[in-house]
Amino acid sequence: MKKLERRALLCLVLAGCLLAGLVLFVGLWAVRGEHWASSAFNRHLYNKQGILMSGTVLDRNGEILTTVDEDGNRVYVGDKARRTSTLHVVGDPYGNISTGALSAFAQKLTGYNLIFGAFGAEQGGNNLYLTIDAHLNEVAYQALGGKKGTVAVYNYKTGEILCLVSAPAYDPMNIPSDLEENEKYEGAYLNRFLSSTFTPGSVFKTVTLAAALEEIPDLESRTWTCEGSTQIGEGVVTCISAHGEQDIREALANSCNGVFGQLAVELGGDTLERYAEKAGLTSSYSINGISTAKGSFSFGDDVSTTDLAWAGVGQYHDSVNPCALMIYMGAIANGGKAAVPCLIQKVESQGLPSLPQFTRKTKTLISSDTAETVAEMMMNNVQTAYGTKRFPNMELGAKSGTAEVGPEEKPHAWFTGFLKNEEAPYAFVVLVENGGSGADVAGTVASKVLKAALEQVG
Repeated sequence: MKKLERRALLCLVLAGCLLAGLVLFVGLWAVRGEHWASSAFNRHLYNKQGILMSGTVLDRNGEILTTVDEDGNRVYVGDKARRTSTLHVVGDPYGNISTGALSAFAQKLTGYNLIFGAFGAEQGGNNLYLTIDAHLNEVAYQALGGKKGTVAVYNYKTGEILCLVSAPAYDPMNIPSDLEENEKYEGAYLNRFLSSTFTPGSVFKTVTLAAALEEIPDLESRTWTCEGSTQIGEGVVTCISAHGEQDIREALANSCNGVFGQLAVELGGDTLERYAEKAGLTSSYSINGISTAKGSFSFGDDVSTTDLAWAGVGQYHDSVNPCALMIYMGAIANGGKAAVPCLIQKVESQGLPSLPQFTRKTKTLISSDTAETVAEMMMNNVQTAYGTKRFPNMELGAKSGTAEVGPEEKPHAWFTGFLKNEEAPYAFVVLVENGGSGADVAGTVASKVLKAALEQVG
């Protein structure tokens, strides 16, 4: 009798495990079924070369960037410049660019439901509309002039990324045979905007400024005298020229390393670290499921006074992700918070639109009062340092950066900021690797792209 009881108990345990396993499988199927069905191993959707044979990618204006032709081949827009400049948001046919739509948004392109599974090539898949304007991408790519770097523009109120370029790029319809050996294409698979970090140089002074405005009560009444170099700790912090006597507004416009190095030391490493974190520069954002790289900064107790001064001006071991920096610019323009960027405008399944895309907001990256002051000072930069003639009819706030990256290399050129424009509430970032002067080189790229963006508004 006892044997029967033990066997019955064992059967009940086994049945319970089977039921639990079934419930777990059904749950995973409901949650992960779309991902499973859209796997590259599914020959219903991918050919032997691993090319997705379902779905069409379009820009925000309905221009087809890639689709599948009548013979079942993956094809791209006819213009080479369009194909190359949109490569990193569309992706190449073989999935080498993991952040491209063909890889990152494969599930949305193929289409899926729990009853019938993934739509195959015979159904054509879905139409995926990106937020980018292909024309702006082309303008930005050409403005980079063959140099490595990234350019992005987004609407800090809605989150829509209007322009996203990463260079170098290549023509996905005519992939170079020496792509992986040619130095010209080094890092071509990498989306520099989303997946890389770089020494920020003077664009980081916007963070040091925010900290100083809130932590140093008499900041705006102070003056400093710059003679071209400043002794800080046991070392010297140098400027490109002697700026003379200046207040904080003038120090930002002059991008004076001496002033901001002194402020960094006065604030201390813990305070700078706290403000860098608050600004979102050490965080990873999710752009429709694509995770951005995290920035990093060294402000610890083991950092010397001189090194802390250099860290406060965006040098030493500072590293920032271009996307996070752009979002911070949006928060400065928008009173402390900004929309989280997105790349998907809508998805049409069998001619039917998807649910609307909802705007997500960041946490508070900078207090509203401080944001207003920093924004005003950045707009003063354009008036007094960069020149309004380069940016006609733009209510522009900006900060340049010339980031030293080694004694044998030209510095990285940065230009980042925002437009205070109700019809075009845009934040932007430009990075030209080893480009030289931020204001001259990256500023010129920004001017061309922003002019084109405003023309699109009308």
